[in-house]
Amino acid sequence: MKSLFNSPRKLLFPLLLVLLLGFLAYTLASKPTAPNISFTTLDGKTSSMQDLRGKVVLVNFWATDCPGCIAEMPALIQTWHQYHERGFEVVAIAMPYDPIDQVKNYTAKNSLPFKVTHDDSGDMSMQFNEVRVTPTTFVLDKDGKIIRKAIGELDFKSLHELLDQQLGTKG
Repeated sequence: MKSLFNSPRKLLFPLLLVLLLGFLAYTLASKPTAPNISFTTLDGKTSSMQDLRGKVVLVNFWATDCPGCIAEMPALIQTWHQYHERGFEVVAIAMPYDPIDQVKNYTAKNSLPFKVTHDDSGDMSMQFNEVRVTPTTFVLDKDGKIIRKAIGELDFKSLHELLDQQLGTKG
């Protein structure tokens, strides 16, 4: 019986180690869900992140005076055209400091085909973990979970690989 009372002490460290590793694995595996923001696009349509469930969504915080944002926009347009029919959506959120008229002019001049909104109150950037740097991009899976975050210009080769994985390869 004496060894039975000593055994729990010997098992305590391995048990704690297993619990700690399990917690770390769970924490790393659980992906945060994107905030359920509602927005009105420049063409007056109201939508929310909840409305986009079932699609892979790229949320791009950008500004008309951001060189990286402007540089990646043609590839973002091309990516939208390439993947939209397979269930891909883009929500381009112009930063609060970007004048709304500049955003409207840029959107019209460049025929942005996806949803464009203006974060006039700063609420959307705050809810997405206080975005302050442009471009900042989040990719959400079909359940609205954040599966990638990128600060700076996008790596479109990597993005396309992720979209093929999430949407299935073109067949």
